[in-house]
Amino acid sequence: MTSYLSAIGTANPTHRLPQASIGEFMAKALQFDEAATRKLRALYRVSGIGHRYTALPDYGRQNGDFTFFPNTPDLEPFPTVGARMQAYRREALPLATAAAESCLQNAPEIAPASLTHLISVSCTGMYAPGLDIELVNRLGLRPNVQRTCVNFMGCYAAFNALKLADAICRADAEARVLVVCTELCTLHFQKHHEEDHLVSNALFGDGAAAALVLGRPSGTRPHLALEAFHCGLEPDGHADMAWHVNDFGFEMTLSSYVPKLIQRGIRRLTDDLLRHLPVKLADIRHFAIHPGGRRILETIEKELNLTRADNAPAYHILREYGNMSSATVLFVLRELLNSFTASDVGAPVLSFAFGPGLTLEAMLLRVV
Repeated sequence: MTSYLSAIGTANPTHRLPQASIGEFMAKALQFDEAATRKLRALYRVSGIGHRYTALPDYGRQNGDFTFFPNTPDLEPFPTVGARMQAYRREALPLATAAAESCLQNAPEIAPASLTHLISVSCTGMYAPGLDIELVNRLGLRPNVQRTCVNFMGCYAAFNALKLADAICRADAEARVLVVCTELCTLHFQKHHEEDHLVSNALFGDGAAAALVLGRPSGTRPHLALEAFHCGLEPDGHADMAWHVNDFGFEMTLSSYVPKLIQRGIRRLTDDLLRHLPVKLADIRHFAIHPGGRRILETIEKELNLTRADNAPAYHILREYGNMSSATVLFVLRELLNSFTASDVGAPVLSFAFGPGLTLEAMLLRVV
């Protein structure tokens, strides 16, 4: 049996800010001198990001007009985990709801009350009763819909949610699974001056994406059959990409060594995925790669002999949204799903995502 990715919807907060403006906020918040500010501006210019979305308007305001951060030169007292989780509870539900409604609008024949499973994904906030229960009520799902939460797995978590949805649909062709990834990364700005933290602050934005996975195709629109998954692990990168709960928010570590770790593992990951499938890398023309950063995309292109054009959907999402953690790869898959025509039927699609561990995930899909 096969499962099918039938529709994808996305949503972002209302605050869309130029990357350069966020860089100016960061320089002032970190109280950088002129030399450090120039270096930070250069980092933001070469990031490949044009705009990012945030639930916090402060990133586009001047100190004195902040509503989340303190209006003090050093932003002290710095917001605690509790303050950040209050903001998450306030902002996550409307964002997740908008993404889910967008997804279901793309599959009008699927009534919300007919959904059998809900999988909620997030690494940027948690509470209970949680976002999953609130979505049941907000979307009009039936009370006995089966709920699962995938929490704190980072940028590759959408793959784990899709694996679970795939297993459910392969076991029951009548299953209708809604996956909702909701990430408010910008709640977790940290005031550290180390390069790893400066890079993290330069990359992450806010967004949500929802995916409908079915046991059989529905409607006449293009679907993506979920054909195979494979997971790899580079233990040497255990400390190079990490996500910890600290006193003043969730703290991301993203070292400059991550692209080298991906470079070392991406060919093996691809070979392991395709080894027992009737598909070769040379047969694949559609790619949905998680844009963890510009250097990561360039590294994968080099190792797999891809062109920048092959990777165009990932660059587009990086430029317009930045890295939205787990939701990002679904944004990329949405770009592809909306672009397919009759001539693409039968074409394979190769997708990757990466996260703490260092974890490397791969997925093969096919246009139907």
